Amino acid sequence: MSAAASVLSDDSTISRIDRGFFRFESFLNLAGGVAIFLLVLLATTNILGRWLFSKPISGYVDWVEQAMAFIAFLGIAYTQRQGGHIRMDLVVGHLHGRYLWFTECLSTLLMLAVTLVLIYGSSLHFWRAYSIGDSSLDINLPTWPAKLVVPFALSIFALRLLLQLWAYLRALRDGGDKPVAVPLPESAAEVAAREAISVGVLKDQGES
Repeated sequence: MSAAASVLSDDSTISRIDRGFFRFESFLNLAGGVAIFLLVLLATTNILGRWLFSKPISGYVDWVEQAMAFIAFLGIAYTQRQGGHIRMDLVVGHLHGRYLWFTECLSTLLMLAVTLVLIYGSSLHFWRAYSIGDSSLDINLPTWPAKLVVPFALSIFALRLLLQLWAYLRALRDGGDKPVAVPLPESAAEVAAREAISVGVLKDQGES
């Protein structure tokens, strides 16, 4: 299931770093949203051009292929901070306190290790495309910008994982159930209530 979560904050150093880094992650997530919006406009223009004037956009498929990297990767660190990635929590959902934070430390370490491998591989892929001047098949669009965004976004993701690992280790040392700078799991009822408040359902019920 998706780990819907809330993130607590205080005046500690790690919390200030978390909030500052989250602003940058939010900017990248917004950039991914803008890429989606521009892709929708491109698709609409392509369809209308083909239908009305029999002139589709040249290289439409090439542009879509390049945009996929921006759409898929720019929001990955933002989603991790919000606890929005899909995960199996049948076991983790029953853990509390230091047992939970120890498990989260292990899973975060595993994710970090996999991410570092992906950063290395995608960086080589980018450099190969840049050095040989790789381009798309239709309009010879350079492919290296889209391939560069993959190791860049994964590096931001790795920094987020390092920050969360720091927070989990801090929680493991101090104990407690409410550490800062990490997504705290919520029950289904809490998630439903928060989503209802966000769309104004609970407010409307209270007024009626």
